[in-house]
Amino acid sequence: MTRWMLSTGAALVLAGAGQAQTPSTDGAAPPRVAKRPFEVTSPNGARRDDYYWLRDDTRKNPEMLAYLKAENAYADAQLAALKPLEKTLYDETVAHVKQDDGTVPYLKNGYWYASRFAAGADYPVIERRKGKVTAPAERLFDQPVMAKGHSFFSLSGWQVSPDNRRVAWAEDVVGRRQYVLKVKDIATGRETADTVTNIEPNLVWADDKTILYIEKDPVTLRGYRVKAHVLGTPAARDTLIYEEKDDTFNMGIGRTTDDRFACITLNSTVSNEQRCAPIGGAAPLSPAAFRLLAPRAREFKYTADHLGTRWIVRTNRDAKNFKLVTVADADLAKGVAAWRDLTPASDTVFIEDFKPFEGYVAIDQREGGNRMIRLLDDAGKSQAVTADEPAYTMELAVNEEPATPWVRYTYGSLVTPTTTYEVNAKTGERRVLKVAPVPGYDPARYVTERVWAPARDGTRIPVSLVYKRGTKRDGTAPLFQYAYGSYGFSTDPAVDPGRIGLLDRGFVYAIAHIRGGQEMGRGWYDAGHLLNKKNSFTDFIDVTRYLVAQKYAAKDRVAAMGGSAGGLLMGGVANMAPTDYKLIIAQVPFVDVVTTMLDASIPLTTFEYDEWGNPAQKPYYDYMLSYSPYDNVRAEAYPAMYVGTGLWDSQVQYYEPTKWVAKLREMKTDRNPLLFRVNMEAGHGGKTGRFERFRQNAEWQAFMLQQLGVAK
Repeated sequence: MTRWMLSTGAALVLAGAGQAQTPSTDGAAPPRVAKRPFEVTSPNGARRDDYYWLRDDTRKNPEMLAYLKAENAYADAQLAALKPLEKTLYDETVAHVKQDDGTVPYLKNGYWYASRFAAGADYPVIERRKGKVTAPAERLFDQPVMAKGHSFFSLSGWQVSPDNRRVAWAEDVVGRRQYVLKVKDIATGRETADTVTNIEPNLVWADDKTILYIEKDPVTLRGYRVKAHVLGTPAARDTLIYEEKDDTFNMGIGRTTDDRFACITLNSTVSNEQRCAPIGGAAPLSPAAFRLLAPRAREFKYTADHLGTRWIVRTNRDAKNFKLVTVADADLAKGVAAWRDLTPASDTVFIEDFKPFEGYVAIDQREGGNRMIRLLDDAGKSQAVTADEPAYTMELAVNEEPATPWVRYTYGSLVTPTTTYEVNAKTGERRVLKVAPVPGYDPARYVTERVWAPARDGTRIPVSLVYKRGTKRDGTAPLFQYAYGSYGFSTDPAVDPGRIGLLDRGFVYAIAHIRGGQEMGRGWYDAGHLLNKKNSFTDFIDVTRYLVAQKYAAKDRVAAMGGSAGGLLMGGVANMAPTDYKLIIAQVPFVDVVTTMLDASIPLTTFEYDEWGNPAQKPYYDYMLSYSPYDNVRAEAYPAMYVGTGLWDSQVQYYEPTKWVAKLREMKTDRNPLLFRVNMEAGHGGKTGRFERFRQNAEWQAFMLQQLGVAK
C-alpha cells in the first residue's frame, strides 16, 4: 500500500504485510480477510491497525472490492429467506404513500413554485406558474427524465435568475457530493455551455448574468472559495470573490430576505462570521464589495438577515441559547456595540431560526424539548403558536415574500402527519393549507407520549414515544429506539410511512433526545461533545433501561438504530452495553474516530476539531481513543448487527465501517448474525429515489423483525 501522511506530519508505517486472500463470494460463510499489520503514529502514540489496507481512495483495489462483494453475497444469502417479508414491508410502506402527491405552491418574484410526483416516479417534477396557481405550468426540471441511466441522481440548490429567464442548479450523479453547476434557458429548455465542476450545491444569482458558487478543494472536498461565474465565459476566467484559509471553517452563500444583499457565511462549531455585498447593480460584483458584519471570535456565533433599513441578527453574544438583535443600516459600521436586543436571553428558550417580515419577525424556537413558532411584532408584542400534543415539532416553511401578514409553518408529531399551516400575525387566524396524505393511516389508532428518562448522572432525558393504541404496557413489546446526538442536530418527531407497519405489529418506537443535540438548548449540546461525548452513549443506554424498567418493552426485544454520527453512537453502545440490545442497526457509521481525525485529507476532519477534539492534543487523543468503536472492539459477545455503507461516501468513508466489520468478525465470540450491506454505486445517503429508499429500508426492517421474533 502507498504510504500516507497524517495531518500532524506523522506517517502510517508499514510494519509488515500478509497476503490477502480473495474471500469466497458464494455467501456460505462469513467473509474473512487477511490481517496486515500497520502502525498509525501520532504525537501521542502509535496504534496497530491490521485492516488499514482496506482503505483505497481510488476505490479500485481488486482485493478490497472482492471483500466488499463477498460481504454483499453473504448478506444476500443470509437474508434470502426474508425476501417475502421484505416485499411485504415494502408493499406496506408504498401503500401508505400517495404516489401522485405535490408540495404546497409558494410565491416568489411573481411566480408560484411547486413540485409534484407522478405515480410510480422516484423523483419529482419541479414547475412554476406565472401570477396565479391556476396558470399554465412551466416545467423547470423533469427529474425522472434527468435521472434515467443513473443509479444515483441529486439535483440541488436550484435558483431562478432575478429576471425569471434562467435557472441554475447543482447536479451530482455519483454520490460523492462533488456537484456540477449547470444553467438553462427556461423558455426553451436548452442548457447553456456554462458548467463548473466540483462545487457545493449552493448557488446565488448576483444579477441576471452572474452566479456565485462555492468551489471545493479537490482532495478534502471542503468548500473554500467563493467565485463569480459570468454566463457565456469559461469557468477558468471566473472571479475569485473570497477564499477561506482556515480549514476549520466551512462555507455557505445566500441572499437576504429582501434580495438586496448576497452573503458569504463562514462556520465552525463554535464561531462564524458573515460578509455581505449589495447585488443587482450595473457594476460587476467584486471582492471589495463584501463587508464584514462582525469579526469571528471563539464562542461567538451569529447569523444576519436584512429587510427594509435594518439587519436582524441571531446571536449567542451574552445569550448561550441565542437571542435576536437588530442594527440599523446607518449603524452597521459601529459593530456589535450598535446591536440592540429584540428578544431577551433565556435559560429555557433556545432560538433555532428566524424570518423577518414587514412589521414583525417569525421566530423558530425550542422549549421543553419541543420546537415551536413565536411571532414578535415591531412594537414588542409576542404571540406563540399553540399545540395540543405532548411531543411535536413546528418549523418555519417557505416564506419568500416578506410583505404579508401570513406566516407559513409546518406542524407534525409521531402521530400527526406533517401539516402545512399559515397563521396571520395580526389577527392570530390560522388556516390549514395541506395535510400530508398518508393513505390507509388513521392517527386515532396511535398514541404519542413524552417521557423523561433519568440518566446515571441525574439528568432527565426527553424521549418521544409512539405505539398502537391498545398496546399493553406489560414488558413484552418489541422496542425500536433511535437517536443521533451530535453537532447540535435535534431529532424531531414525524410520521413515517415505513414505520406504520412496525407499530401495527406491536412495536414501541422511541426517539431518545440525548445530549449532543440541542433539543434542550445549547447546554444540551455542550454536554454531549468533546470531552463530554460519552454522555451521548450513556444517555442512550439509560433511556433503553428506563423504557424496559417501565415495561414499555421486553429486555430481550430491543433494537437500536443510528446513522453517520449516530452510527458512532451505535458503535459505542455495542461496546459499552452489548447485552442491552438484541439488534443494532448502524448506517454509514463513523466508527474509526482517532485515525480519521488525525487525517486532514479526509473531508470533514479539520472543521470538526471542535466537535470531537483534535487528537494531536493528548487529552483529546486519550478520550477519543477510550470510546472509538473500532479501537474498542473486544473478544466478547455482541448483539446481532446490520451495518450499511456506500462505496462513494464522502462524509464517512466506506473503509471505516468496512474495517469495523472485519475486526468484529475477527474478535466477537457470539454466533449472532453480522450483516454488512455495501452500496457499490452510492454515497452517504445511499441510492436516491423515494422507492429505492423504501426497498433499502425494507431489508433491514425484515431482519429486525426476524431477530426480535415479531410475527410476520
